[in-house]
Amino acid sequence: MKLKKYSGNPILSPNPNNAWENLVVCNPGVIYDDGVFHMLYRAAGDDPKHIVYIGKAESKDGIHFNRIFDTPVLMPQANGFDSGSNEDPRIVKFENEFYVTFAFRPYFAGQYWKNEYDQVESPNLSDFAPKCLKDNVSNTGLAISTDMRTFKKVGRLTEPSLDDRDVILFPEKINGKFWMLHRPKDYVGKDYKTEYPSVWIKSSDDLMSWNTQSHLLMKGEEKWEVKVGGNTPPIRTSDGWLLLYHGVDKNFTYRVGAALLDLEDPTKVLYRTKDFIMEPETDEETKGLYKWGVVFPTGAVVKDGTLYVYYGASDQWVNLATCDLKELIDFVKSNSRINNNK
Repeated sequence: MKLKKYSGNPILSPNPNNAWENLVVCNPGVIYDDGVFHMLYRAAGDDPKHIVYIGKAESKDGIHFNRIFDTPVLMPQANGFDSGSNEDPRIVKFENEFYVTFAFRPYFAGQYWKNEYDQVESPNLSDFAPKCLKDNVSNTGLAISTDMRTFKKVGRLTEPSLDDRDVILFPEKINGKFWMLHRPKDYVGKDYKTEYPSVWIKSSDDLMSWNTQSHLLMKGEEKWEVKVGGNTPPIRTSDGWLLLYHGVDKNFTYRVGAALLDLEDPTKVLYRTKDFIMEPETDEETKGLYKWGVVFPTGAVVKDGTLYVYYGASDQWVNLATCDLKELIDFVKSNSRINNNK
């Protein structure tokens, strides 16, 4: 089974009228609330520093989105802990408040696609400077909103010295605790039982304190997923928490898989697809900034039995794919490399 890509993709493109988003719009977090699809998208201009922002768009039908503001709704704070970038938002809702996790760097990354893969830049600092500054470490922060238009940054969720992104909150408490998926880049080697960055999970009594032990949830197992990371906030279904995740092969091609986690114990993977459900195919997915091909979902919405999957195409556009939710769940169960639902 493959997700069906919208024939009118991309549904959001760079805006030549705004310098802060004239090169990149991608990796959108999306949530449906009170008849509106709210999208927060990663944006950047063609400036040499390549400072990254988060913009806002809205839609009534989940397909045709309109920008709400000419300025970002989340942006790096000058001389702040996140002064290099705000990017890759994921959105969940607790009661009347929206919680947005976003990745950030203390310094800008530069035009990384012109150089080595995952190139970062930081100024020359003394030996006394913390690792997060010397290495321009990518961390994850939290912002809160009541209206999805104005946001308050709460602070850092991840350890300062640990390169940790793809941080995703579960949309409700499980057994009285909050739960987080994350991808600590340095959790590799014999002690971590994985040779490549993987998906980890941990719980907390408070949304800002995540000092509990983290558990390895999924690591790469197929040829298309040497490295893996979480993508969209888990969706509660009667068969388990539906999670979309990405796999990166040795040629840096990004593809998408799916898994079902136990509703009461999300550290337990019930089913996980052997085969990917989406891969780079179109021009915007294979010929953007990343020439090797990227599809990267960060938003998933269920409406009237249809799953809307919003994804970044080659770090430069926003695309949409859909499928029948029940059909996808049936496929995940039938195509699974494991079956722990016993």
